[in-house]
Amino acid sequence: MDKFPITQKTEITRLPKRGVYEKEQIYSILDEALFCTLAYVRDNQPFQIPTGFVRIDNKIYVHGSVGSFYMRELRDKKHPVCISATLMDGLVLARSAFHHSVNYRSVVIFGEPELVENKEELYTALERFTEKLCPGRWADVRKPTDGEWKNTMVLSFDIKEASAKVRTGGPKDDEEDYTMDVWAGVVPFKIKRLEPIADELLKDGVKLPKYLC
Repeated sequence: MDKFPITQKTEITRLPKRGVYEKEQIYSILDEALFCTLAYVRDNQPFQIPTGFVRIDNKIYVHGSVGSFYMRELRDKKHPVCISATLMDGLVLARSAFHHSVNYRSVVIFGEPELVENKEELYTALERFTEKLCPGRWADVRKPTDGEWKNTMVLSFDIKEASAKVRTGGPKDDEEDYTMDVWAGVVPFKIKRLEPIADELLKDGVKLPKYLC
């Protein structure tokens, strides 16, 4: 199985058995996560930006306004960044307060920003981003105008250094606590799409598309 190299930055040292370096599993976490956090340092001051993203092959793509301060900073100064994405799968309730935990799948990536200037790559990135959030939507909506394209910046990050950390299963209590009259187990978490709410200005006769049903 193809793996990312283990580096000083990506090696999981705390509970190393939870570390994952296989590309396929890391890609699957990134593809399921809807948002990531992008962190960098500017003038010795750390910044952390939550944003949507999409993975295409071995690259992460983010987009924003050409007027966005942090996008311009990354474009012009090419700050090294740390990108993280996390999926919360469950609340792990132990018999003791100390051993409470969560089940999760998380990925941390280290890389540098590159401005996407190729029009085909730009179009593909924004199409894939839209389809990730709402499959079927891109074919249904008005496509960006030339002016809207000019006002949009897309940055890519080659995934060179990456690792994941995963926790599964139930609580791990101290042996003497297993006889306690305290409920223990896992409360699963799941992101669920609810019933769509129509825009108040929706044109009469426009039906809910099948991909939202």
